[in-house]
Amino acid sequence: MDRAELLAQLQALVERIDELADNTRRLQEENRSLRQQQETLSGERSALLAKNEQARSRVEAMIARLKSLEQHT
Repeated sequence: MDRAELLAQLQALVERIDELADNTRRLQEENRSLRQQQETLSGERSALLAKNEQARSRVEAMIARLKSLEQHT
């Protein structure tokens, strides 16, 4: 293997390493973004579950009042 071939292989290796480093940075950023989205969605889910529980409690209270009124008539 002559010097020119060796330099060409070395340059190809450097380019591949740069490409892999770019991919790694891109994936790290995507991962960070996805984790942030997951955290946001988890918070929204918790809030919706709490609202759902409040609505369920109100509906149950209304049903109980209606049953009570029904029994008194």
